[in-house]
Amino acid sequence: FYTMPKIIDLSKEIKYNKEDPFFMRVKIKHKSHKVSNLLVKYFVGLPQRLFPKRFEGWADDTIKHMGVHATTHIDAPWHYAPTVNGKPAKTIDQMPLDLCYGDGIVIDMSNKKELEPILKEDIEKFIEDNTLEIKSGNIVLIRTGRDKYIGTKSYAEMGTGMTREATEYLIDLGVKVMGIDQWGWDLPLKYQAKLAKENNDSEYFWNGHMIGAEKEYYHMEQLVNLGSLPLKGFKVAVFPLKIMGASAAPARVVAIFE
Repeated sequence: FYTMPKIIDLSKEIKYNKEDPFFMRVKIKHKSHKVSNLLVKYFVGLPQRLFPKRFEGWADDTIKHMGVHATTHIDAPWHYAPTVNGKPAKTIDQMPLDLCYGDGIVIDMSNKKELEPILKEDIEKFIEDNTLEIKSGNIVLIRTGRDKYIGTKSYAEMGTGMTREATEYLIDLGVKVMGIDQWGWDLPLKYQAKLAKENNDSEYFWNGHMIGAEKEYYHMEQLVNLGSLPLKGFKVAVFPLKIMGASAAPARVVAIFE
């Protein structure tokens, strides 16, 4: 007897949003059946009388602008730096496929205040308090609850963020793939810049990402629906588009309950 697995979508919709930063806005052109009708006839060289009676053309769509980091995506080591511990960093097409599917673990950091960083101690305490065991090959999802900001200007400007130490802690536990349900992995970019200037310290900016220049790992950004998941007991699938030489790729990320 076979039961179909339950699947929960963890990916945001790909669509235009005027509140996104200008360099991240997605632009898609939708072509209706009627618009493409003449083009189809010209392309295949078939007279009207030989098309099926119900054929009105085919619908088509063109992505006119979409950066690889503009929607739910997974970053490759190449995004963080050209090398990892002195060796050439992998681009997204070089990501081993066996890393793209594994047992999921949710770490709930939704209690964090706006612009308050997620520390190594926060991760350790949550794991201990909830008797979680993180193993090599697990895909760890950091829940912040900031997917509630999607579609608003606050999405890129508010939230918490993973620190270098917290990220490194998960890597050292054997985690190669992790993800977060907010705009970026770190604290919001403008706030990072503010901290760097206030403290005259170059280590504040892109703090969480930069551990990737020393230890290889991949992370997902702009996930959704992490609040609908238990802390464990499910699989995560995150297969990126195979874009040659790219720093990241859009992915349809899902949780699977077998």
